[in-house]
Amino acid sequence: MTTTDTPAARIRTFHPRRGRMSDRQRDALTRLWPAYGLQIAALDGPCNPTALFGRRAPLVLEIGSGMGDATAAMAAADRDRHYLAVEVHTPGIANLLDLVERHGLDNVRVAEGDALDLVRAMPQGCLDAVHVYFPDPWPKTRHHKRRIIAPAHVALLRSRLAPGGTLHCATDWAEYAGSMRETLTADPELVDVYGGYAPRPAHRPVTKFERRALTAGREVFDLIHRRR
Repeated sequence: MTTTDTPAARIRTFHPRRGRMSDRQRDALTRLWPAYGLQIAALDGPCNPTALFGRRAPLVLEIGSGMGDATAAMAAADRDRHYLAVEVHTPGIANLLDLVERHGLDNVRVAEGDALDLVRAMPQGCLDAVHVYFPDPWPKTRHHKRRIIAPAHVALLRSRLAPGGTLHCATDWAEYAGSMRETLTADPELVDVYGGYAPRPAHRPVTKFERRALTAGREVFDLIHRRR
């Protein structure tokens, strides 16, 4: 049985989200989505990253880009790689599109929908890195099956990493951090780069969400694993 056939891989790992948009965000979504957007549910075949960006370059997949500030900052500082951000929060998608235009980021594309469905449509070994920053911790025990960092999901994500590619996770939920570490360490094709929690990497910008967590006294945990 492949990772894409497992029942766990079909469980939704996110809450569909809408919200109010500013006039600027609404305008950005209307104008820029046709050029920079990808509707995952509308995919009727494989996703070709080279065709999506119009050129070939190492590709970073951002799962859950939120309001897009961190994605835009990383893409601006890392122009030699492409960034494909996946989000379900419409104002966040619109805000990232606005940032893409304001900063002239031709190395960013934005996808709406289930990130795992997108990954299933991508060729194996096509990703240079996968970022999963502050995913929903699904804190109730009965909801743990919905966590994105679960064995079947990790196996799927890892299969799309090129050899030497990295899977970088971050969370402010201590119990989930322990679960993440256990799951990532158990994958036989991933190597723990730091042998435990990683020091906070300089390339990951501090978001408003992370600042709130730190202000509330919650520790932030980073985990970086590399495909063999």
